[in-house]
Order: sequence, then C-alpha cells, then structure tokens
Amino acid sequence: MDELSLDDLVGAVRGTSGARPWSDAAVPGVVVVDLDAGPPPEGVPTLHAAVRTVVVGLAAGLSEGDPGAHPAAAICDVVLGPGDPRLDAVVATVGSSPLAACALAVLLRGSADRSLDAGLTAESAVYSTLQAGPEFAAWRAARPRKSRGPERDPVAVERDGAVVTVTLDRPHVRNALDTAMRDQLVDAFSLVAVDPSIAEVHLRGVGPDFCAGGDLDEFGSFPDPATAHLVRLQQGVGRVIAAVADRVTAHLHGACVGSGIELPAFAGRVVAAPSTRISLPEVALGLVPGAGGTVGITRRIGRHRTARLALTGEVLDAATAHRWGLVDTVGEAADPALGDG
Repeated sequence: MDELSLDDLVGAVRGTSGARPWSDAAVPGVVVVDLDAGPPPEGVPTLHAAVRTVVVGLAAGLSEGDPGAHPAAAICDVVLGPGDPRLDAVVATVGSSPLAACALAVLLRGSADRSLDAGLTAESAVYSTLQAGPEFAAWRAARPRKSRGPERDPVAVERDGAVVTVTLDRPHVRNALDTAMRDQLVDAFSLVAVDPSIAEVHLRGVGPDFCAGGDLDEFGSFPDPATAHLVRLQQGVGRVIAAVADRVTAHLHGACVGSGIELPAFAGRVVAAPSTRISLPEVALGLVPGAGGTVGITRRIGRHRTARLALTGEVLDAATAHRWGLVDTVGEAADPALGDG
C-alpha cells in the first residue's frame, strides 16, 4: 500500500509528475489518498485504465452521503472514512487477488459512459479474460467440482390473469444459478417482452435464501473463455430483465450473493425482506461480477459503492441497501410458501 497526497496523485494521473507507484509494481496494489488534506486542485482528472492500482480516498463525513459526490471522487475507485476498517479489507483483497481487483476497478471507471449493452459486453469480456488467468485457476484447482444427479426444472412460471410469478426453485442449493436456471429465466422474461397483456412480473425464490449466486460447480466449465463470452452475451438474464424492467418486481430474502443481487438490480422495483443479506464475492475467486453487476448495481448505487462492496467482501443488510438505493422497499410481508420473501 502506498500513500500519496492528492496533488501528487493528480500529477501522476495527468502524467505531469514522476510519482507513479503503479508503473513499476510487479502486481497491482493500493494507493491511499487523504482527500481532506486540503482543497482539491482545479479540474480533478478521472482515473483511466493506465492507472494500474486501486485508489482509495479517505474523507470524513461520508458515512451517510454519496461518496461519488465528493469533489475529488473522480480520482478514486473507493471512498471511505478515515480509520474505516474496510480499508484493511480492500488491501487484503487486492493482495490476494490483485489482477481481478484491478480489473474490476478499471471496468467500473468507465461504467457511467456505457450503454447497457456496452456495459454488459465489457463486463463479460473482462470476466472471460480473468477465467483464463492464474487467480481463477488457483481457486478452481482448490475446489473440486461436485457431481449431481438429474434435477427438476429450476424455474417455476405461473400466471394469474395479467400477473406472472417467476420463482427460482433450487432450494437444495440455495437457488444457485446454473445453466438450466439461466436459460429458463431468459425464456420466461423473453416471453414477457412479447406479451403486452402481462402487466406485472414478480421474481421470487423458494426456501430460506433468494439466491446464493452462481453455481460454483459450473464455474469455468465452458471449453474456453471465448466461447463462454459469446454464450454469456446471448443468454444474459440481466439484459432480458432490463428490457421489461418497468413491469418487474424482485422480492429478496435471505442470502442474495453475486448473481443473486446482480440480476434483481435490473428490475424496476426491488423489495427486500428484513432478513436480506447482500454481497459480491467474485473478486476473491479471481473474477469480477459476471451477471451484470457492474452495470445494474452501478446504475443504482454508483461505481464507488459497487467497488466497495466487491473489494471489501462486506455483507449489506436490508436497511443499508435501502439507504443506498440498491433496494426500493424493506419489510414487505412474507409469503409463507416462499420463505422470507
């Protein structure tokens, strides 16, 4: 971890200073800058892809406010308060998965300027590249795949007049998203797109958790990352949810991990039960969020909070997610057939 003054960091990013701690480093690291040390210089530059490090700004008074509103936020990937223990978590994550952490930071830096389609394409390209990298290979080698027998359909679709309910139905694996579930979700929301008589769509999950993320036993199972990239673009659940977002309400409860929050973030309305717990663990696997999180989540909470969530490993409760805007409502009555939804 390196510490720079804001003036030195601005000069390094602009290329007018010799202080570039990321230029000679063997692997990406963390640069910390005190944003309260003095007034920011005029025209603080935005971080670009050549800045091969994660930049953390420290600023007081941001416990409730939007970190992206700080005058010097453009030159930071994450903004935390002085003494925030999450800084240690960021340093630890970058230390264990430097390639994935830096790739995430660079990907998020351009998120505001991309269309939904461009954002999903960029995310998939980065995700696929990291699947061929050493950090994901080490994670995969340490976690042998488990084989499972035949399963029932992982998605249930029911219609009552103009209302359709789409339910994740793999409770034995906490509704982990596998290929079959992905394809059936694409089919369900594609049907909604061509049927204007459907006025409401409710996305739910059976069991104690809405969705524990992608099925880890399928990670890296495609023949090569290039093929995985093209399949991901063609069968993107986030894209089809976004196309009908104004009719979709996602009902969260329990664990909402990885894709379990990335996909609901595309819905027009997200309702969270008090039991909801949200996290983005992909960087620890040597990856970045790959189900649209750098697009849908970032559009709701901004790139700084998205980076914080992914780089600290923290778990958001429903109240914090509501305050940030990641969910729209907290505390809707549970459906006893579905658990805490």
